[in-house]
Amino acid sequence: MSTTDVVVTGLGATTPLGGDVASTWDAMLAGRSGVSPLTQEWAEQLTVRIAAQLAVEPSAVIDRVRLRKLDRSEAIALVAAKQAWADSGLADSGLDPERLAVSFGSGIGGAVTLLNQDDILEASGPRRVSPHTVPMLMPNGPAAWIGIDLKAQAGVHSMASACATGAEAMALGLDIIRSGRADVVVAGGTEAVIHPLPLAGFASMRAMSTRNDEPEKASRPWDKGRDGFVMGEGSGALVLERADHAIARGATIYARLAGAGITSDGFDIVQPDPECKGGIRAMSRAIRDAGLTGRDIVHVNAHATSTPAGDMGEIKGIRTAIGDHPVITSTKSMSGHLLGAAGALESIATILAIRESVVPPTINLDDPDDRLDLDVAAHKARSLDIPAAMNNSFGFGGHNVALVFTRP
Repeated sequence: MSTTDVVVTGLGATTPLGGDVASTWDAMLAGRSGVSPLTQEWAEQLTVRIAAQLAVEPSAVIDRVRLRKLDRSEAIALVAAKQAWADSGLADSGLDPERLAVSFGSGIGGAVTLLNQDDILEASGPRRVSPHTVPMLMPNGPAAWIGIDLKAQAGVHSMASACATGAEAMALGLDIIRSGRADVVVAGGTEAVIHPLPLAGFASMRAMSTRNDEPEKASRPWDKGRDGFVMGEGSGALVLERADHAIARGATIYARLAGAGITSDGFDIVQPDPECKGGIRAMSRAIRDAGLTGRDIVHVNAHATSTPAGDMGEIKGIRTAIGDHPVITSTKSMSGHLLGAAGALESIATILAIRESVVPPTINLDDPDDRLDLDVAAHKARSLDIPAAMNNSFGFGGHNVALVFTRP
């Protein structure tokens, strides 16, 4: 357990539920789904023809000249990071850029740029390929653009740990501040790969829901009728700050990032350990790192993607690492699965749950799995006093990250 307190002083997001944090949170509390049919012509041939697409296009925020130099994942990362930065009040604080770092990742990165530019290469030859191709597709692009935009000089780091990316980026941000290397870290994740190839690839694995006729009901964590996750796109960004630094400048403090736990399964490239052993160790480590016990965690925003195997393994893990008392939810039932951005968005939801004493609902839980023996905030938001809460993120390859947040 570190003696350096790290707090959250800025939030930003662009998601299938809204173009910012406020609209996204309002949609969550109302139990609205961000999943809709894919109406693009290229989707007609696909097995899966639904996704959780952005509520607000980046072109509404970023001018077209700049957009031409950015992959979609980079553009929305900038949108979220700029919101979080403005929300933090740090822009005019005189922060030394050598005390500002970035920790931001993507699970898949600039795949859409790669595929689109390959189409151009095949159709029109090498001279027609954009000179911006490499900066647009490189995995560190989102983090790098944020670092350039904010003039961060304490280090720019790019996570790539599948669906645990956003959470792992935050855990690294916590470590950076605790180490004394920076006073402030802009952390989070981004993903934008709603494209025929990734959709076809996930569908071939039978990892995605094929409930094409009922898109709003397709993401249904813990329900007997769940048949896979729904792909989403979006970005979430958080400003992490050394507590005494935030207090000295009179910042608004949303919550304390009290602890993090990171483990790996060593089990399978896509299947989770059915006993959730790695998840249990991650949750237990995060609780110890926060200086708490399992009894202190009263709410969990679960990873729960709506897959047949993964959902119930996590239930076992929560019972073992925390107990049977937390009220749990899966906001993926509304937002879909934002892959590398999921951990960041769900951390924002966890923080706001603490701040506003309310658990956002899990929608579509109409016929709970017989093995679901924990208390789920199903169908509607639930008022709850939340001194401490956890957010779980698990990813392909056996990546496990648990984050503990408390009141400031």
